[in-house]
Amino acid sequence: MAHDNRRSERVAEAIRIEVATFLTEGAKDPRIVGFVTVTGVEVTHDLRHAKVFVSVMGTEKEQRTTLEGLSSLAGHLRSRLAKSLALRFAPELEFRHDPSVERAARIETLLARVKSERIEAEEERKEELGGAAGAVDDRDAGDSTD
Repeated sequence: MAHDNRRSERVAEAIRIEVATFLTEGAKDPRIVGFVTVTGVEVTHDLRHAKVFVSVMGTEKEQRTTLEGLSSLAGHLRSRLAKSLALRFAPELEFRHDPSVERAARIETLLARVKSERIEAEEERKEELGGAAGAVDDRDAGDSTD
C-alpha cells in the first residue's frame, strides 16, 4: 500500500512539472492570461484522475477565464502526459483554483505595510524626543548666560 502512495506522489509531481512546462512554453489559448503557477497536483491511487491546482495572478475575471482555458486544454495535456509519462492510462485532468499564492502575496503586502508604519512611528518618536531634548538644551543655554 505504501508503494502505491509513493507512486501516486511521483506521478503527481511529474504531472505538475509537465503542466508547468507546457504553460511556460506558451499555451496557445488566448483565455490563459496573467501569471499562472501550478501549485500542486493530487492523483487518485488508481492514477485515473488528477486535480491540478493552479494560482492565477490577476482579476477574478482573468482567473475564471484562465481556468476555462486550462479546462479546454485538458484533453491535449492528457495526451501529452500519456506520451511523456509512459502511463497505461493518462489521468483525466481537472483544474482547480488555488488561492494560496494570492493569499501569500497579500500577507507579504500587509507585513510590508506594518513594517513601514513601525519605521515611521519610530522616526516620529525620535523627532519628538529630539525636539524635546533640543528644547531642554535651549533652556539650559539661556540659564547659563544669565
